[in-house]
Amino acid sequence: MAAVAHLNPPNSPSLSERRRNHNFRLLSVVSASANNKLRVNGINGFPSDDPCLSLRVAFQGSHGAYSEFAAKTAIPNCATLPCRSFSDAIAAVENGRADRAVLPVESTMEGTALRNYDLLLRRDLRITQEISLFVHYCLLAMPGVRTTELRRVISHPMALAHCGRAISQLGLRREPVEDTAGAVQMLRSHRLLDTAAIASPRAGLLYGLDVLADGLQDASWNVTRFLLLSKPVTAATTVAGKAKTSMVVAHRGGSMMVLLKVLSAFSSRNINLTKLEVNNPSIEGQGPVMVLDVKAMGSLRAFSHLIYVDFEGSTEDLRVQEALEEIAGFSVFVRILGCYAADCNVYDLHY
Repeated sequence: MAAVAHLNPPNSPSLSERRRNHNFRLLSVVSASANNKLRVNGINGFPSDDPCLSLRVAFQGSHGAYSEFAAKTAIPNCATLPCRSFSDAIAAVENGRADRAVLPVESTMEGTALRNYDLLLRRDLRITQEISLFVHYCLLAMPGVRTTELRRVISHPMALAHCGRAISQLGLRREPVEDTAGAVQMLRSHRLLDTAAIASPRAGLLYGLDVLADGLQDASWNVTRFLLLSKPVTAATTVAGKAKTSMVVAHRGGSMMVLLKVLSAFSSRNINLTKLEVNNPSIEGQGPVMVLDVKAMGSLRAFSHLIYVDFEGSTEDLRVQEALEEIAGFSVFVRILGCYAADCNVYDLHY
């Protein structure tokens, strides 16, 4: 497991070099074996949950999914619980089947996954940790199958889109399935000899498949940010190291004026923002966003304008408290989504 500085990894090719040299590499067949294991060493220098406790983390997909890898990177000793949907993963925490849920919320290729943010806003969960992964796609096939024998490729629709150039060069027919690891599972269980799957190298090792092509993604810098969620805790928790806080601000109309006021509340106190995004679903003809008001008997409230904000600092800081008080004075609704240890690293998966 390698941790590298966010967006500019040391001892690695520059972004321009990676783009210039990106043409995906056809490899000699690599078979997964019992001796070819992945090592997950955790996050050096960043606090995670007590490694002595076997926390249960729910994720969407099958074993070998990127979300599961994110969970294992954040909490190396956790037990993972595969779920059919992101909503099911959140429900697993709510009903006690899991201690955490992991959700992908942003990627360098797709932007913000607003649907998953919407799920978070509807539930009474808190962000406890963030983790960013470099998404590395491989072309996987049954042992002994050659590239020339393939007729189609299966994977999650987003993975197929991310690897469109390579798929076209191979001349394969695309068929979407629910998730990348699920594609690998389907390939293995049905012993499909004319079909390849696009997934992570870890999935290939878990299911004993051959890697026919490596680095299929069209964009060489493909990073996804995940959030780990838990039930609210009653006792105050202290964040070790540099803290980050996520919040949502709701208002009714006048997005630009409210946005400027939010910026002023933080900039006047020298608080750095790491994320600022306006969600105005009415522009695309969609209905309002439903947000759970955890202070009003758990009722859902509808808002047509939302601002997502991540900033450096803890809710225990006096400057942060002053900024939040100012924002609450001119907005309709403010909700803190979590205060957690900031992690600006990007973690890469190696064989």
